[in-house]
Amino acid sequence: MRYVRVVIDTSIIVAGLRSRLGASHRILTLIANRRLVPLLTTSVFLEYEDVLLRAEQRLATGMSERDVAGFLSAFASAAEPVDVHFRWRPQLRDADDEMILEAAVNGGADALIAHNVHDFRVAAGIFELSVLAPGEFLKEMEK
Repeated sequence: MRYVRVVIDTSIIVAGLRSRLGASHRILTLIANRRLVPLLTTSVFLEYEDVLLRAEQRLATGMSERDVAGFLSAFASAAEPVDVHFRWRPQLRDADDEMILEAAVNGGADALIAHNVHDFRVAAGIFELSVLAPGEFLKEMEK
């Protein structure tokens, strides 16, 4: 079995925890089942933690702080750590997305999965990186 190494934008994590019906949740399930390997830098992990611990996110997901810690621990145990040796900034209009791009480029990701794919398209071309929305990614995996 070939493991696919991916970088997951924070919005995918949030959407996947908010609803069990969508493609984002399916991606989280594939990670939990070890069919996908998320690539993770320290800054990306801290971003996930910051967003998931916000009161409005915990209310929307129904997760306690302890639940968030458990989820992040499980996610990190499934992940491959990536050291950032090169910073490619600035490449994107949204500075908050730069750390996601850096994780993908430095980690040699097979794909970057995001809802805002258009924000990554120019940089994806420069770095020959596949940037896909969750549904597109799942379709590609089925091929």
